[in-house]
Amino acid sequence: MINMEELKKLGEAQGFSHVVFLDCSTLELREEVRRMCEANTCHMYGKCWSCPPGCGTLDECREKVSRYHEGIIVQTVGELEDELDGEGMMEAESRHKENFYAFEKTLRGLYPGMLAIGAGCCTKCKTCTCPDHPCRFPGEAFSSMEAYGMLVTQVCQANHLDYYYGPCSIAYTSCYLLL
Repeated sequence: MINMEELKKLGEAQGFSHVVFLDCSTLELREEVRRMCEANTCHMYGKCWSCPPGCGTLDECREKVSRYHEGIIVQTVGELEDELDGEGMMEAESRHKENFYAFEKTLRGLYPGMLAIGAGCCTKCKTCTCPDHPCRFPGEAFSSMEAYGMLVTQVCQANHLDYYYGPCSIAYTSCYLLL
């Protein structure tokens, strides 16, 4: 059983806006989300080992997720100057990823078998070796919630966490599945 109060304090000290318990039975890995990846709107499909198809089939992702019963969701909420504030969006994303990587290191000490699932594609390396060479850091790379077929709004709703915080805000959401 995880100590949610301790993890919440650690996550908030790391800089996340919200840290909540994740009931892994609420995770639905959906084909329609995976099809959004295949549409390649982010231009990473087939270009990063942690994105489809490199991260495995949806059935392989389901197999990994099925080993876990609980975890935490972490979220960074950024305030924007207006709804088109691209710089503010990128700043919030950068802050979220920086905190995600740092918190991953902390959590690995407590939960060595955890599965970290982030927001957006893995950026551990400046340039991914995909598809020409194997991943440089397979034990450290992470896939996004969408790559695993998760609809982030559904995961948040099922675990009593807001996803939308108003017109001049943006939320980046990740999770850690803990053993």
